[in-house]
Amino acid sequence: MTGTKKKESLVHLIRRYFMLVVGATIAAVALDLFLIPNAIIDGGVIGISLLINYLTGMGFGILVLIINIPFLLSGYRRLGKGFLIASLFSIVTLAIAERFLHHIEPITDEPLLATVFGGLILGAGVGIVIRNAGALDGTEILGIIISKTFPFSVGEFVMFINIFIFAWAGFILGWEQAMLSILTYYIASKTIDIVGQGILNETKAALIVSDVSADIADQIEESLKRDVTKLYGQHNHREADTQVLYVIITRLEVAKLKQIVFDSDPRAFTTIMDTQEVHGGRFKTTAH
Repeated sequence: MTGTKKKESLVHLIRRYFMLVVGATIAAVALDLFLIPNAIIDGGVIGISLLINYLTGMGFGILVLIINIPFLLSGYRRLGKGFLIASLFSIVTLAIAERFLHHIEPITDEPLLATVFGGLILGAGVGIVIRNAGALDGTEILGIIISKTFPFSVGEFVMFINIFIFAWAGFILGWEQAMLSILTYYIASKTIDIVGQGILNETKAALIVSDVSADIADQIEESLKRDVTKLYGQHNHREADTQVLYVIITRLEVAKLKQIVFDSDPRAFTTIMDTQEVHGGRFKTTAH
């Protein structure tokens, strides 16, 4: 039985990293064949890297890696070693893919087409990476940390950063390019939402039913530092009492939560739902 579990875990790990390669490569295609040739940027670390690339000529892939590292390291304790490794792997893959694609002719030189299709393809790539417990942009990780100290939600922090990025783009690339960049960011965000099945939302509510719910609750509180509420229910047919765990997490913590539950009880019933607003308690992040 133990051997079967390890084999399944290895297969899952290989599949996840394969999908990280696919997602990062798709993002690189969007950047090199649509956005960069048309002087259009995205938000966050990718946007900052593109602007520095335009100003200095430094390699885009190297810039993304260098700028992301402090954000990823700052989120190490919250999101774990697995997330850090997967994110670094994804970013390195993006840098390598971008290097290979850099000399290929762009697919279109029509700015509006580049904006729409570049945004769609970039969002699909980033969504695949996030869905497989990785990240290509560290600003949201910093936002999670900032929101625990200051009265800002993750969304408000990311929006604040992006306002400066797009304003900077207006001065460097021109205001039309800045407006196209904002449109790209919007399209990419919505595509991430679709590809990731709702993981663009800042917060998720999880309900977990298991015979070892106490162990799972302890693991969640220890690893994710999230409060867990125990609800009491009853099985319909067995008429036996059971505990239902209720916890609010961020979208970047979904993969970690699922791993915690699976490691403790592979047969546990888990449902993860979108939330509209979260107020009170120790959870400071509010989704909009």
